[in-house]
Amino acid sequence: MKKLTTFLLSGVLLFGAAACTNNAKTAADAPNSTQASPTPPTTEAAKDAQQDAQSKTRRDQLNADIRAREQRNNATGGDTQRAEGDLESEVRSKLEANIPNGQLVVKAEDNGTVTVSGTVPTKAQLDKIPTLTKQIKGVKGVNVKATVAPPKPEGSNKKSQ
Repeated sequence: MKKLTTFLLSGVLLFGAAACTNNAKTAADAPNSTQASPTPPTTEAAKDAQQDAQSKTRRDQLNADIRAREQRNNATGGDTQRAEGDLESEVRSKLEANIPNGQLVVKAEDNGTVTVSGTVPTKAQLDKIPTLTKQIKGVKGVNVKATVAPPKPEGSNKKSQ
């Protein structure tokens, strides 16, 4: 019985460690790393993401999630030292709600510094990133590596002959 318990516990821990290696992303086709050179989304993909993210229901849901996390952290005293995953998730949600057609990757460090990379369609959205990110409790610094890249027209990935 002890061997079975140990085996099951180690399996759960191994699965949990493997599941925690993904970067927080605002879109499925956002870059996988803050170091990757971003490629702009297609016009169609940006339009679909914008319609989804700009819906009132989605924005309300994201803002409610952020408020719930803040309340939970305040109740547990976790607002002084936040886990990287919590910061990444909250910043990603905040950016997703307010910059819906951006394709951003969020990476947090132990010291509270957050790096945001990827692409946004306008300079105004790029300028919003530091302000929105600093609204999340626990964020002490912001590195913006994102660039402005308007969406590519659908089918522009094909080479011309």
